[in-house]
Amino acid sequence: MFGKRNDKELKRLLVMRFSAMGDVAMTAPVLHCLAVQNPQLRITVLTRTRFVPMFEFLPANVMVQGIDLEEYKGMGGLNRLFGELRKSSFDAVCDLHDVLRTKYLRTCFMMTGVKVVKVDKGRKDKHALIGNGLSSKALRPMVERYADVFRSLGLSLDLSKVEKVNVRGESFLPVRQFAGIKEEGEKWIGIAPFAAHMQKVYPLEKMQQVVNLLCDKGCKVFLFGAGKAEADILADWEREGAKSVCGKLGGLKNEMLLMTKLDMMLCMDSANMHIASMMGIPVLSVWGATHPKAGFTGFGQKPSSIVQLELDCRPCSIYGNKPCQFGDMRCMNISPEIIVNRLLAFHNV
Repeated sequence: MFGKRNDKELKRLLVMRFSAMGDVAMTAPVLHCLAVQNPQLRITVLTRTRFVPMFEFLPANVMVQGIDLEEYKGMGGLNRLFGELRKSSFDAVCDLHDVLRTKYLRTCFMMTGVKVVKVDKGRKDKHALIGNGLSSKALRPMVERYADVFRSLGLSLDLSKVEKVNVRGESFLPVRQFAGIKEEGEKWIGIAPFAAHMQKVYPLEKMQQVVNLLCDKGCKVFLFGAGKAEADILADWEREGAKSVCGKLGGLKNEMLLMTKLDMMLCMDSANMHIASMMGIPVLSVWGATHPKAGFTGFGQKPSSIVQLELDCRPCSIYGNKPCQFGDMRCMNISPEIIVNRLLAFHNV
């Protein structure tokens, strides 16, 4: 059905995932394991240009191709993109997104004899989880669903055999200039208080209290965010012991390098949770409208690293994009002291 090429050993692999930021970040540790455990592969990741830094610390047999989707709009643009990709003579195409754009591209490859495989997102199971977080079993983690795509090609992939992301040889000069040198016994904690949807965000006035409590305990806090609105909020939180990272490190890559110097990250159910987990940093995450049982926890996160209230209305949506049915976000009725105590006890700060 797919042509003779399928009988050959897989050597060149195209992997597609364009959005969202957190979902793209979840693919990176899977690809890291795949590349290490299958060194014969030459893996090309196709994603948005702004997500390229998330793949820059992967092994040498992973290449990332960033594109501006505005330059490939419509069927004509996708045909042009397919023509450019086809020149690389991929042996297989892995669709980790499964949306109209990637469906069209993988169909084009299939029609030319290239084997294609796609992710099973488990949409039906996720929908059944809504409002049943207390009684439902945890769904298959998304990182395992991504890994299943590669396993379906006959590739070996064990996510339990993880090697730490290699940052040797990277320049830490911008990080040192911004953060300074960690003093002996000093604890550096990152806080990423934002998420794509407000239903996933711990109340900001309470999170500011968390920042102040940590600073009062002698911790050095770095505040992560993006965009002017978030930068303005974090600028107001700055004090002795707390610095905003927004726009001060020259981009995502250096922010990821700063993360490697932290003792801990406090995050929402957000892209920063996945990025910090990918970089091997202990993460404590706060969950509100969404639920870890949907399979979107950070790579390697354990139940002990999750702060949540078990309510029978959770999750009220899978992605946190629907307003609270009660209007009071009762799932976020967690005191700042509880979060600080969990954070300090979790990492023994």
